[in-house]
Order: sequence, then C-alpha cells, then structure tokens
Amino acid sequence: MSFPLSRRRFLTTSALLPFAAASLCSPHARAAYTAIPRHSGPHLRPSLNAYSFLELLNANAKDKTKGLDLFGVCDFCAKVGFDAVDVTGYFFPGYPKAPADDYVIRLKRHAFNLGLAISGTGVRNDFTATNPATRAEGVQRIKDWIEVAAKLGAPTVRAFADSQPPFKNWQQAANNASRDTVEGYLADALRECADHGKKFGVIVAVQNHGDFINTGAEHLSLLKRVDHEWCAALVDTGKYLTPDPYADIALMAPYAVNWQIKETMRSEVDSPKVDMKKLISIIRKSGYRGYVPIETLSMRRKDYDSYIEITKMLRDLQAAIAATA
Repeated sequence: MSFPLSRRRFLTTSALLPFAAASLCSPHARAAYTAIPRHSGPHLRPSLNAYSFLELLNANAKDKTKGLDLFGVCDFCAKVGFDAVDVTGYFFPGYPKAPADDYVIRLKRHAFNLGLAISGTGVRNDFTATNPATRAEGVQRIKDWIEVAAKLGAPTVRAFADSQPPFKNWQQAANNASRDTVEGYLADALRECADHGKKFGVIVAVQNHGDFINTGAEHLSLLKRVDHEWCAALVDTGKYLTPDPYADIALMAPYAVNWQIKETMRSEVDSPKVDMKKLISIIRKSGYRGYVPIETLSMRRKDYDSYIEITKMLRDLQAAIAATA
C-alpha cells in the first residue's frame, strides 16, 4: 500500500538529493570500510619480528661465519618459546628481488619442524613519492613478495605508508603535494597490491611509521580510502606520535591483522616504556585473534644485546597475556 508524499517531506527529500548525488559521484566515495569481524573472543600468540636481530642479520649477510641468518632466528624463537616468527624480507638472499623457491621452501620446512608459524613478512616501499615510477616499483615489489608470502604460508605482507630514503619526509618525497593528493597516491597503490593479495590469500598490512601516518585517525583515513578487504592495519605501537598513543592503538585495534609491539612508545630509548598489561588489555578488548609480534631496537644503546632484550620482552608479553586472560 502506498502513501501520498506530504509537501514537507517532498521538500525535505528534494533538498537532500544534490548532496546525495555529489556523494555518489565523489571519487573518494566508496562502501564503508568496517572493522574486521571477530569471533569467539581474543586469542593472542607471541611472535618475533626478525628485525629485532638487525645487526646480527646484517653481519651475516656480509660474512656467513658471523652473526645470524633467518634459520638461526627460527632456532632462537623455538628455544625461548615464541609461537611464530615474522621473517622480514630484507634478510632474504637477493632482496629486494624475490628469493629462490628452494630457499623459501627450506625456511618454511625449518620453521614447521620447530613448531613455528610464519606470521608475516615485509618489504620497503614508497607510495608518497610524486614520481609514478617510484610508486610503481613499490607496487611490483609488494606483489612479488605477496607471492613469496603465499609460498611461506604467511598471512600478511607489511607495506609502509611513509616515505623512504633518499627522502627525509613525505612532503619532500611528494614535492609538497597536498596531503589529500598523497593519500590518493597511497590508496591507489595499496588497492592494486590488495587486489593481488586477494588472488594469493595474503593480506596487505599497512604500517604506521611516524611520517605520513602519525595518528590512528590518519591510519584509519587511509584504510577507508583504500577500502579493500585484503588491506588492513599493521599497528606499530611505537609510532603513533600523539599525547596518548594508547588511544590511537585502541582506535586501530579493530582493524589490525598484525602488530609490531615495541619496547617504548616512541621507539626512542628515553621515551616511556610500553605498559604491556595496558596494551594487551586494549588488544583483548578489540577481540583480536592472532599473532602479536614484538620488535626490539638497539636505539643506539651501546650495551644492547638482542638475545637478552628479546627474551625479556617476550616474558613481559607472556605475563601480560596471562594476567589479562
């Protein structure tokens, strides 16, 4: 049964039509980006980001008799009680090119034999650059490493939302283009990567790194503009440069598919140490189920020892998981 449209309702509806049409025609208008569906309550599994062994991995890359390789990182993770390892792409032979399949298969089997999952990998890219060739190079690299991740059984590939050397910041990389323009560069590139990730079952996890993305609101704005179910957040707890980074973490936790949990809240030795129990409580409240990789950094400490700092941080993480269960 139909009802006649009142004059007032007709005028109100008619007045809104231009705004609705403008919204639909806007190049930024897309279906609403929503939080990741969670089921059965939170479940957290400690992982280690291999970058924690940066100095030893770099030493091994120069001289195989020194330092540590990714196989050794896996051995350490199994020994101290991690559930998984995030094998950063930089430390594979031949990076930035994709490694040979035989290396990938050997590493995957080695981790499996140790009872470790591979929680992710990551590469360097710059989608803030005004030069289309620079952005295209990053897109291709992420596509290549999506396929590596699929072979490894890794669910995510980390992508940066920030500038890379030789640029000092995103404004320099973008030749002072507007933030809206640069966000468009990022969104278009990440959407293309996510389309490729969908084909291989690998999520593109976008990391905040204290340049273009300094806040949770900026992180979420970018993801909403990408608006792709195979593109989500990697939350770096040490790179929300705000008065209350825990609020930014809480905002982004519902959209997270991976983490980098740092020792301090600004990735600087003199910044406040992470309150692990508070952090894990926030992650639990979001219902997150999955890996929570930690990452330690030397932060120019002369007495820094990866083995000691990683083990200490793992114990803090395990204690916080138990205390908040």
